[in-house]
Amino acid sequence: MVPSEEYVQRRNARQLRVAYYEKIHIRLGNVRLLLAAVAVFMVWASFRAHSLSPWWLVAPVVAFVGIASYHSRVLRARELSERAVSFYERALARVEDRWAGSGETGERFDDPHHVYAGDLDLFGKGSLFQLLSTARTRMGEDTLAQWLLSPSAVEQVRERHAAVAELRDQLDLREDLAVLGEDVGVGVHPDALLKWAESPNQMKPLWLRWLSPLLAALAIAGAAVWAVWGIVALLVLIVVIEAVFTYRLKKPLEEVLHGTEHAFRDLDLLSGVLARVEAHRFQAPQLQALQRELLSSGGVAASRAIARLRTLVDLINSRHNVAVRILDAPLMYSVQVAFAAEHWRQAHGSALRMWVDTIGQIEALLSLATYSFEHPADPSPEFADGAASFDGEELGHPLVPSVLCVRNDVSIRGETRVLLVSGSNMSGKSTLLRAVGMNVVLAMAGAPVRARRLQLTPLRVGASIRVNDSLQEGSSRFYAEITRLRRIFDFAGGDPPLLFLLDELLQGTNSNDRRIGAEGIVRALVNRGAIGLVSTHDLALTDIGGSVAGHLRNVHFQDELANGRMTFDYKLRDGVVTKSNGLELMRSIGLDV
Repeated sequence: MVPSEEYVQRRNARQLRVAYYEKIHIRLGNVRLLLAAVAVFMVWASFRAHSLSPWWLVAPVVAFVGIASYHSRVLRARELSERAVSFYERALARVEDRWAGSGETGERFDDPHHVYAGDLDLFGKGSLFQLLSTARTRMGEDTLAQWLLSPSAVEQVRERHAAVAELRDQLDLREDLAVLGEDVGVGVHPDALLKWAESPNQMKPLWLRWLSPLLAALAIAGAAVWAVWGIVALLVLIVVIEAVFTYRLKKPLEEVLHGTEHAFRDLDLLSGVLARVEAHRFQAPQLQALQRELLSSGGVAASRAIARLRTLVDLINSRHNVAVRILDAPLMYSVQVAFAAEHWRQAHGSALRMWVDTIGQIEALLSLATYSFEHPADPSPEFADGAASFDGEELGHPLVPSVLCVRNDVSIRGETRVLLVSGSNMSGKSTLLRAVGMNVVLAMAGAPVRARRLQLTPLRVGASIRVNDSLQEGSSRFYAEITRLRRIFDFAGGDPPLLFLLDELLQGTNSNDRRIGAEGIVRALVNRGAIGLVSTHDLALTDIGGSVAGHLRNVHFQDELANGRMTFDYKLRDGVVTKSNGLELMRSIGLDV
């Protein structure tokens, strides 16, 4: 079954489930109204007509409470089914290329100074991240973004291939994770949570942990003495002692119980994700290893530990209840809760980072697996040894809708180290560079690639495609470009080798300097073992062979101008572009040139 059919079938099934629960919801609402009416009648019959014993009121009250409890479960089931419907609707939008603008954009990861993130549309609306990410936690987003922002070792990539192959058909697992939590957004703030979990304990002396429940018990006994014999001195003495201890602990109490609301958000989501991952049976070695790490805290499952922390958070938050405020001092409630929180931190705080990292990796793998399932024709790349190379057949741009995507063969291997791509504006040069760069990013992250076949050596991307001037930084476009080129050059000669993507190289300077500079830059990069693509619409640059003769291959995109309209087929051809339609296009719109 193709992905769209699978998604439609599952969406329709969840819609039927929503309709089923909706009917039960309406019926239960009517029953509750009926019970309320019966209770009102029985109150009248008992206290006004005196024809019925008041004890009969117990029956409708008990029935109402039981039905209300069942009703809440029905409403929750309906909500989860509605979330599942939305999950499959979003999945269908991705399959049908209607996904742009929906989902997390990952803009918080965007770095304008990164050597390819902005050039390759990794983050933002309609970005690669928005297409890929299905993570429910910020840890999953963080991990996926990190995989896209820097190349991984080939051994790690191959492990991810095995994990993705196993996870790609696990739709039930992905649906279960998608509907967890109080809302459907991305939750859990790992930085704040880890900061709290890895902070040193502040509640001292430790013997007060055992003394505080004893004092609370004595306070209860003092209250009983006061109630029975009218002697209040014992209760007052105990409360004064408790107040002294509580005052001494005021600062550590504030640190443990306050300022943690941000850290403790969405713990139910984190506990649910952990429990679902722990319960799943994995076969891939990497997934099994990750699952074992969730039992790394004294044999206690991570989900149980986080659920315990969630209970402690509820106890902390209940301090704002009026009744608890009244009893807080004599029962030393805040002190006991703070000691319980620190005990949790001592027992599990050191393991929390591993749990967070594990969930981040599994969610990132699930994102790649979802992409693989939704693009069954996209293969995993093949990695080769030896000098830097890139050989792609029917290579396409991952963000271009499939019905519009024109694919090309792109090969940089053997003696060919550079492709010089010429052609007019809008002919497809920049899109080709981005297609190559994005596919390398996907390959080095462990994802499938948009191609019929792609074989490459491990590569690191460096791009100068979308470089602009900056008023804030006081730099011109040319200065910004040469600064970026310097950063790209610094990566050349490293491990893995560099794949450079230079669009309209040095267009901010005069033609003579541009030609000399372009040849020098390309020569220096090739001499350091890099490979790449350079695009230009300046035909003078197509003759920059010079000292890289034999390593540079000219290819081009062609255009046609007919009846004042320029058309493109976006097919890559060998050689230098032979047509220059700029003057004709200017004349066609009325410019006197």
